[in-house]
Amino acid sequence: MPLWAYKGVDARGKAVNGTRDADSPKGLRALLRKDGVAVTDVTEARGGQSTKAGTGKGLSKQVDIGAYFQRIKKAEVAAFTRQLATLLRAGIPLAEALGALFEQLENPKLKSLVGEVRTKVNEGSSLADALGKHPSVFEGVYVSMVRAGETAGNLDAVLMRLAEFTEAEVALRTKVTGAMIYPAIMGTVAAIVMGILMVAVVPKITDMYKDSEKALPWNTELLVWMSSLLGNRWYLFITGIPAMFVGFRRWTKSAAGRPVWDKLALRIPLFGPLVKQIAIGRFTRTFGTMLAAGVPLLRALDVSKDVLDNHVLIKAIEKAREDIQQGESIAGSLRRSGYFPSVVLHMIAVGERAGQLETMLGNVADAYEAEVEMKLSRMTTLLEPIMIVAMGGAVAFIVFSILIPILDMNPT
Repeated sequence: MPLWAYKGVDARGKAVNGTRDADSPKGLRALLRKDGVAVTDVTEARGGQSTKAGTGKGLSKQVDIGAYFQRIKKAEVAAFTRQLATLLRAGIPLAEALGALFEQLENPKLKSLVGEVRTKVNEGSSLADALGKHPSVFEGVYVSMVRAGETAGNLDAVLMRLAEFTEAEVALRTKVTGAMIYPAIMGTVAAIVMGILMVAVVPKITDMYKDSEKALPWNTELLVWMSSLLGNRWYLFITGIPAMFVGFRRWTKSAAGRPVWDKLALRIPLFGPLVKQIAIGRFTRTFGTMLAAGVPLLRALDVSKDVLDNHVLIKAIEKAREDIQQGESIAGSLRRSGYFPSVVLHMIAVGERAGQLETMLGNVADAYEAEVEMKLSRMTTLLEPIMIVAMGGAVAFIVFSILIPILDMNPT
């Protein structure tokens, strides 16, 4: 944390000066104001050097420059949360704990953010309100749980649950991303190889067919047409495919396209059930974690539905919330949606009757995450031979389309 040298006037009108740790000049003024000191001048003092605050040469400015080029990862948020929970559990005051974490953080952007949060806390703001100023890093789930922990007086326990929740989310996202990397690489390599063959190799071989008066087989005609199209209109593929992808992404995010795509995504063979299992696992994990942190049930539902990232499932949760507000059980209201498996509904119903809903939701999340991991592993294992066979089939089509006319022209 920067060390600031200050000059000012105390409550009796006497000139005072000294040095003090603070996140920023504004934070220093707030700290000294509580001691009855009106600051007239602030300079940063560290390592025998003094730099005027606001000149752009101090530590805070260095943090801002580095922060511009870096982003904050979920794993870093999870580590920060766990460390803050550990410090609070050890009895260290919140502002002091934030200051200690500020000193050891390596990511400039996260370091700058934590400095701002500590300044807000020193000025009297709650931790939840200070974190809520940065929604791109601390989502609604995170802020709501912190607010519940501050209200209930068990912030350290809530932060530890938040750390575990964030770590589980990072682990699941890593598994899903890792499972998609291999097929993406294989598909890209296959497209490049086939493009080179169609543009550079096939035209040279098929030129010999031009002088032949014999009719070419349909597969050879198709190969010649595809090769000519790729060779003469290559720029359409280079610009058209990315444009189509961007257009599709915008459509799936639009108000008209998102409900259609989200409904279709749940019905795609093989991938649809996996998408639903990932969504239900995330929802039950978030819902259970928020209930365990002391967040009221209806508020927990409001926040938890946003992690589903599927318009159809979000609407189902919103309808269930209305039913629950009218006295319906959670399991009964979710059953009407038709999107939640009977096993999940049964476990939720048992949890409601036993008063252990958050525990049952955690068990559902554990089971679904294990099943998702198993399915991802199985899909990755199956995709490898499928893609090899597909590439082999494409190459075989090219070879046979070239060889058959050559054999017809040279019968022996």
